[in-house]
Amino acid sequence: MKIQKEVDLLLQSLQNVIFGKKNEIELIVTVLFAEGHVLIEDVPGTGKTVLAKAISKAFGLDFKRIQMTPDLLPSDLTGSTIMKTDRSGFEFSKGPLFSSIVLADEINRASPKTLSAMLESMEERQITVDGVTRDLPDPFLVIATQNPVEHEGVFQLPCAQLDRFAARVALGYADKKSEIEILNSQSKKHPLDNLKVCFDVSKVKQCIDEARQVHISDLVQSYIVDLVRLTRENNSLIGVSTRGAIVLSRVARSRAWLKGRDYVLPDDVKELAIPVLAHRMMDEGGSLTRSQDRIKEILQSIPAPIA
Repeated sequence: MKIQKEVDLLLQSLQNVIFGKKNEIELIVTVLFAEGHVLIEDVPGTGKTVLAKAISKAFGLDFKRIQMTPDLLPSDLTGSTIMKTDRSGFEFSKGPLFSSIVLADEINRASPKTLSAMLESMEERQITVDGVTRDLPDPFLVIATQNPVEHEGVFQLPCAQLDRFAARVALGYADKKSEIEILNSQSKKHPLDNLKVCFDVSKVKQCIDEARQVHISDLVQSYIVDLVRLTRENNSLIGVSTRGAIVLSRVARSRAWLKGRDYVLPDDVKELAIPVLAHRMMDEGGSLTRSQDRIKEILQSIPAPIA
């Protein structure tokens, strides 16, 4: 329980940097402890980069930002084999993916080939270059951002690629009170400069290990499966795969642990259903609203078990 109190203090410190986004911060930290990745869809200037930097700094993890552009090559992400300066042989130069927290900014501007390299690293947590496979850091979290599809020069990510993200979240514009706090906080010095390192890699791994041990009953597992199966009954939407059910179960464990429990409640599943499942059941037009509405309907139609 001691480390959970430290996490609470960490979350509070993050809220002093990113104002008015308590739920979004908590969700991203929950996904980190569930060993997942996060997709943030929003317009520029809503704090996506600052949030990623703040999380990496508070957790004591190394951070890299990648600006995804159409001309970016896979080797720009993974690294490449180069000749040594003394020409005595070759050595591998690591790319930005060899960081614990990676911000892939505007991911839907990248070419399919580059995206493939990014998504392989997210799924396998390793990279193969010139026939040599190298493990990525542990922990490893990708926070990808994308602009809305109606913006010029962006592409809609296919469902197979969206499925690699544990959760999808929109930061949105700050409310008036929070926006005033943001202006005041940056009048002299950016609040990120005052953020202290609260954790280290070993503590993050401890949180991940403890979250894995959280109990989830057969009733709650059955509830998750019922939710997922009902998403497949709408012909106009792509249903959620078994991967989605596995991720929902894993993130629910992490949320329960973050709340100080060693067991998952149906409320954990309800709270996470939309951010974890909605982006996995998009229609042909890429409408997230329809899938969100469908999940709300499903949640209302299934009685939650008493766990």
